[in-house]
Amino acid sequence: MALVKKAKLTENYYGQVVIGPPGSGKTTYCSKIYQFYKEKLNRHVEVINLDPANDNMDYCPKIDIMQLITVEDVMQEHQLGPNGALMYCMEYLEENFDWLLSQLLKIKNCYLIFDMPGQVELYTHHLSIKKIFEKLEKLHYHLCAVHLVDSHYCSDPSKFISTLLLSLATMLQVALPHVNILSKADLLKKHSSKLNFGLDFYTDVLDLQYLLELLDDGPFTKKFKKLNKAIIGLVEDYSLVTFIPLNVNSDKSLLELKSAIDKANGYIYGSGEERNIQALLSCAVGARTESERFDMDYM
Repeated sequence: MALVKKAKLTENYYGQVVIGPPGSGKTTYCSKIYQFYKEKLNRHVEVINLDPANDNMDYCPKIDIMQLITVEDVMQEHQLGPNGALMYCMEYLEENFDWLLSQLLKIKNCYLIFDMPGQVELYTHHLSIKKIFEKLEKLHYHLCAVHLVDSHYCSDPSKFISTLLLSLATMLQVALPHVNILSKADLLKKHSSKLNFGLDFYTDVLDLQYLLELLDDGPFTKKFKKLNKAIIGLVEDYSLVTFIPLNVNSDKSLLELKSAIDKANGYIYGSGEERNIQALLSCAVGARTESERFDMDYM
């Protein structure tokens, strides 16, 4: 860790850590948000791939963990399955943190987007990723966890409860400023007939007692009424989980999300060209133009 001891960073760096289960749209989001920040907001931005199994990137990462280690190599060398290999890779990155830091120190005056693996165990009870970003925080990297979950889980009460528990556990474990996202919100229209409540119920996580009633009526979940009540009570007691619906094909949706993330990681309180009045005006113009074409309910 010699490089960590030598690194005395006085400049603040800002960014987001993109996490979420497989299939939630993380890599697509990283590609879209990179283009949006760069082309629409004129923000200096780079994407960093920390997923050692990510071979379908739609962007060119500035830093790629696959130059250090890959899941495929670990599986072959150590006879591990994909989940065990991913954990091994994250532990290896933690042990070789100097490699990551040396790459990061080459990036100057940039907003950073970290594309992360999809295995949920890495964020609910495994410690390597948490420790990696704790080290970066101490080096003036102000990061926000952007947690994507597929919006179709709203159509099933038991799946939505699982989503709430996953989001809560991730928030408590990762211990970064957190923004939870319902991805693919443009597809909610296809599932709207299956929703038991309006979209606000799922984004604001309103009175979950209504959800408990649906669980108690389910053919399987009604067997576990006390457990259902305890789970819902746990989520309500913490009162931390809310969601922002996201349509990655809408500039207005991306702009609203950008505002939430910039507040969470402190970017709006910094200084620099991107925070000047011209940048703010360009954002306002972009939002007004896109709002004429975008349905306010994302439906």
